[in-house]
Amino acid sequence: MRSFIRTHATESSLLGVIAFICIFLSFATDNFFSLENTFDLLNTSAVNIIFAVGLLVVLIAGGIDISFAVAASVVQYLAALALGAIGGGSWMSGLLIAGSLGILLGCLNAFLIHQFRIISIVATIATFNIFFGLLMFFTKGVSIYDLPDWLTTKVVLFEHEMPDGNWIEITLPVLVMVLCVIATWVLVSRTTIGRQLYAFGDNPEGARRFGINIAAMQFIAFGWLGLMAGIGGLVQAHYAQEVVPNALYGRELDVLAAVVLGGARLGGGKGTVLGCVLGVMLISITQNGLNLMGISPFAFKMIIGAIILIAITLSNTRIDRLMPFLGARDKRP
Repeated sequence: MRSFIRTHATESSLLGVIAFICIFLSFATDNFFSLENTFDLLNTSAVNIIFAVGLLVVLIAGGIDISFAVAASVVQYLAALALGAIGGGSWMSGLLIAGSLGILLGCLNAFLIHQFRIISIVATIATFNIFFGLLMFFTKGVSIYDLPDWLTTKVVLFEHEMPDGNWIEITLPVLVMVLCVIATWVLVSRTTIGRQLYAFGDNPEGARRFGINIAAMQFIAFGWLGLMAGIGGLVQAHYAQEVVPNALYGRELDVLAAVVLGGARLGGGKGTVLGCVLGVMLISITQNGLNLMGISPFAFKMIIGAIILIAITLSNTRIDRLMPFLGARDKRP
């Protein structure tokens, strides 16, 4: 146990904070600590987790992207139009179209960053505004309600009737989320590409001298985020049963806060899938608890800003300075 805490200090801390918040909310609210609320949290957090694991790869590689949520909105709309043009399609064709469009938009960011030597946050601020401006200009903010039946039909993977007559259920977005989490974990933890992404993010010049293809790393990182954005956009359309052009606008801040809170370093070279998922869950639990307590949603935005500030500060501080007792144990003979 002590070894796990030392090697996974961020994840252990997040688990402790989540447990504390859950205990507090179970006393502060009437229905937080219930299976209905727990399952609802899992279903509603699925899209953000999909986005988060994609963003994690970019942060590991030393970049930052704030355009992914708007890119997902663009993919939603284009995929809906494409599916309508081919007669409806299926989940297979829908995921293929959405994933391909997402990769294309992600690789556009990578091209701008690599080809023109633009700082990633500057490039993605530009594409954020370009994507959103073009989307709103051509759609005029009009939503799409006429979607294929397979996309709007709820797919329930597990359901159970509670004694009070309410039903709890796990839906398709959770399965898609689990697959995306596993795929990202395999990429960053079990492949040579993953090791190269960490090396590139930690020391770009050293990675270049070692023979790592810098352009490939950037295209893989931003392309992976694009893929997750495309999949997440399609899953969101399935969950909402409609395509709203600005539905995902603003998600980028929540997801970025969660990933950084989960231990990903903005300077690159650090971050885990487990920490990323725990970060999203902490953010979701906090928002859910505030809603149940009747606290203004504007307070949540203030909390998100504070979380980003604190997480960035902690990411630049050695963990043994924050937890001296761990450092002391490490020094024992």
